[in-house]
Amino acid sequence: MRPKEKHQARKMRVTVLTYLEKEGAAEHDIVVDQVCAALRAHGHKPKILGVHNDINLLVEGIRTHRPHLVFNLVEQWGKNVRGDVAVAGTLELLGMRHTGGGPGELFLRQDKALTKELLAYHGVPFPNYAVFRRDSFPDTGVRLRMPLIIKPLRMDASIGIDSSSVARSTTQMMKRVIAIHEKVKDSALVEEYIEGREFYVGVMGNRKPIALPPIEMDFSALPKHMPKILGRRAKWVPSSREYKGTRSKLADVNDVLKQRLQTVAVEAYRALRVRDYGRVDLRVTPEGEIYVIEVNASCYLEDSAEFATAAKAAGLSYTDLINAIARLAMARSRRPF
Repeated sequence: MRPKEKHQARKMRVTVLTYLEKEGAAEHDIVVDQVCAALRAHGHKPKILGVHNDINLLVEGIRTHRPHLVFNLVEQWGKNVRGDVAVAGTLELLGMRHTGGGPGELFLRQDKALTKELLAYHGVPFPNYAVFRRDSFPDTGVRLRMPLIIKPLRMDASIGIDSSSVARSTTQMMKRVIAIHEKVKDSALVEEYIEGREFYVGVMGNRKPIALPPIEMDFSALPKHMPKILGRRAKWVPSSREYKGTRSKLADVNDVLKQRLQTVAVEAYRALRVRDYGRVDLRVTPEGEIYVIEVNASCYLEDSAEFATAAKAAGLSYTDLINAIARLAMARSRRPF
């Protein structure tokens, strides 16, 4: 299965742009080498450009490489975890074709309240919520049912989310809201916690996006007292009970549920103007109601992660997946090269 977009057959110079944990670091994320190998296998000429927080280095590197395409893997800028917006804006000011969203799309995706407003406009279901902002009174127009889950409004990668993020009382909720205000330095998103199964649906394409087979997060090995959520420790701390107690797997669902998950995922992908590729996180209640939890534009592309696993289940090898993303990005541009 391949996205039905105009193919770009010519061989390209591709700058694989990544962020470095610190200035002058020699190491980068393993996904960078995997993407380069996949591009090279199709005859392209990838070159890695690693940046930390030096805008001159970024601009000089792009101008020196003179790429036909920038494969943008930047998720932050220095210590600014929301710096991908500025990086995408810089690429567009330089006139560079690049994978993934532009600054506007990435900004919308970062603010979880804005994303919900767009989902609401398009009739895409999501949990009821309220925002407790650091510098103003909280939203009070919606009555929320316990339990609740409290998250930072504009953080990614499960920052600020752990087992105490699920609250079953107003006191627990307010303690978590204050902790996010003081420790994470962000507003707090408080939403109804959806009990049920958690699925991830990858989507590819622009004019005609297609959904990949659903992946399910298996929480069955978590201790019974822990909430079934994928928090920071479950993602990034291999020695933790949360990490050891969770695993993703190809979803075993009937055709009706599979189709419903994919339909809602594509609707959310379109509503938030995701470009080229992304992943939609959903929860399904025991009664079969589907809710969009989050939309991840330009999701993680490591070859054993959920997006690549879903692509493989759809018959798309990792090498073909990366090159399909490159073709999708090129097809959005009418300019020849």
